[in-house]
Amino acid sequence: MTAAELSHDWTQGEIEALFDLPFNELMFKAQTVHRQNFDPNKVQLSTLLSIKTGGCPEDCKYCPQAAQYETGVQVEKLMPVEDVLADARMAKEAGATRYCMGAAWRTPKDKELDQVIEMIQGVRAMGMETCVTLGMLNAAQATRLKDGGLDYYNHNVDTSEDFYPEIISTRTYDDRLNTLENVRDAGINVCSGGIVGMGETRADRAKMLMTLANLPKHPESVPINMLVEVEGTPVFGMSDSTQGIDNFEFIRTIAVARIMMPGSFVRLSAGRETMPEEAQALCFLAGANSIFYGEKLLTTPNPQNNKDAALFDRLGIMPLEGADLATLNAAE
Repeated sequence: MTAAELSHDWTQGEIEALFDLPFNELMFKAQTVHRQNFDPNKVQLSTLLSIKTGGCPEDCKYCPQAAQYETGVQVEKLMPVEDVLADARMAKEAGATRYCMGAAWRTPKDKELDQVIEMIQGVRAMGMETCVTLGMLNAAQATRLKDGGLDYYNHNVDTSEDFYPEIISTRTYDDRLNTLENVRDAGINVCSGGIVGMGETRADRAKMLMTLANLPKHPESVPINMLVEVEGTPVFGMSDSTQGIDNFEFIRTIAVARIMMPGSFVRLSAGRETMPEEAQALCFLAGANSIFYGEKLLTTPNPQNNKDAALFDRLGIMPLEGADLATLNAAE
């Protein structure tokens, strides 16, 4: 399936049938789709910075930044613009082509948006793509960010609509979909994926991907996260229970996402710090073509840059460069 043959009417049965394929068959299908749409030996590098940490009023059971959980995360105010831009310059020097900024808010205030837009404009002036995740947005806020030059907005659906109430009670699934609609209508690229390993079933993982693939337009970027357990959060210890998932199931999720959303960047996101290199290599074979590059993802660990560079060298993978992105964007 090529990006020109996109489907937006996936059924639960069709997706579960993909998950149920023999592993080698699924990998072959995913790699075939991947090669039809992307260079199989190039991976896009993004860097993620927490520009406002902790104190979030939401109760997401996986998140160490939720104010109601005792996780050791210190509450910090919104970073000064110049400090963010200094970090962005280092990220570019390390090879990142997209710079992502995350703030632990339920929804941003107008004054806060002013500072974030300054950051966006400064990062864009360096020649990098920009992405922010700031919580829920209304239509006017999305338009302001678009006018400010934002390229991508991240707002994950997290899991299936059925399992969602088991993880979050302070906002609804429709709240998330409404934000995605506001972002899409404003003309900003959508970055939306989910987290696996929180106690959901394979059916839930299929439904999560169905939600994303059946949107009016596939998200341009689809991060797939393995739960990173943080002591103090309600899901801590999940991997030690029968409800956790193994690396093969995670790789299957990457492969199914690639098949369903052939023109999207599928990002191998949180969880790489504890994932064997062999499993990461299989994720790239399954169609993952984006990673977060840097030693921290908001507040949780991520592999060091030199470790990623060594793995890329062993696999013959090259970082996607600005010229590659321009070519891909022109082809859309």
